[in-house]
Amino acid sequence: MSFLIRVQLPDTPGILGAIATALGTAGADILSVDVVERSGGVAIDDLVVDLPSDRLPDALITAAESVEGVEVDAVRPYAGVLDTHSELELVEEVAAQPATGLAVLADGVPKIMHAGWSVIVHRTSEGGVERLAASGAAPETRLQDVPWLPLERATILDGEENWIPETWRELGTELAATPLGKPDLVLLVGRPGGPMFRAAEVARLAHLAGIVAVVLDG
Repeated sequence: MSFLIRVQLPDTPGILGAIATALGTAGADILSVDVVERSGGVAIDDLVVDLPSDRLPDALITAAESVEGVEVDAVRPYAGVLDTHSELELVEEVAAQPATGLAVLADGVPKIMHAGWSVIVHRTSEGGVERLAASGAAPETRLQDVPWLPLERATILDGEENWIPETWRELGTELAATPLGKPDLVLLVGRPGGPMFRAAEVARLAHLAGIVAVVLDG
């Protein structure tokens, strides 16, 4: 089974090799590494690893944190590693299918952002919220009153605010959102159980949304 591990680690040569060796002692193989953020001598990395079915995910935490200076932020099951798209590949796919571009974007973003789901919503002229597209794993719960819509810039949302559906709060869903070319059209991304979105990830999401908005408007 594949797991996504978010780790904080010293930004020093050889540290990833040490983590790979430690995870190997737990029977895990690293399938991919994504640098989320790097500053002040500390890096935040997302590791997708394969763990044998007879091993517990807690073993991943113990193994990774056996390396000096490494802290595990979160571990969760991850099913997207075999179908991961880069931003460029997703933009190309949207450009090739503009009629269904929003659906293609919503389906592809969770793989890129290591998230659980995404939805694209639109604020109607009557002040309601209309769902235009959603990824396959997106919750069925529809949003009713969204105080942050329209949205001027990409941001991390507080998962405990009153507008959040109860089921989302129960799952500890971390949320980030970005406008898609205009404030009343927004891409919302959720990570049930975390980890929390970092500023660098929100910037990456905003950049992708901006490119896709230009492609679809063209």
